[in-house]
Amino acid sequence: MLTLHTAATGPAVLVEGRLVAAVGAFEDLSAAHPGARVRRWPGEIVPGRVRDGVRALLEDTFHPDAYLPERPDHRGESVRRGIHALLAEGVTAVVDDLTDPAVRAAVDRSGLVRVAAGHRPVLAVDGRADLAVIDDDGACVATVLAGRLVHRRR
Repeated sequence: MLTLHTAATGPAVLVEGRLVAAVGAFEDLSAAHPGARVRRWPGEIVPGRVRDGVRALLEDTFHPDAYLPERPDHRGESVRRGIHALLAEGVTAVVDDLTDPAVRAAVDRSGLVRVAAGHRPVLAVDGRADLAVIDDDGACVATVLAGRLVHRRR
């Protein structure tokens, strides 16, 4: 299915499956692909963010359940909540400093990409559709990971 992401500023991004099919003006892309589902966002569409220092966030920090604070400590769920926090920031790639195989597996299952330091993401045709929508205050409105909407601010 084709999805056309457009925002208040910047180019629109046409996504087909897991990949970027086109980047350009909304008017041009919508005319060329009239059957595409359109998602309109406030802010600007940018390549997904890269986060460094995730070992401290996912391996060394326990993230309690905000809704059930009396729940017993469960490391796997803590990692899941940490990954959710990354997605809510518009993160689509993490600098791979992870040492725990279970945490690495959880990151891989989430769809986040593990990259080397210095990696700079781009939105390119035939590239993986990893993008974030950022509002005027720098907050993440939505995160798309390999073409899937994985976070949307309410």
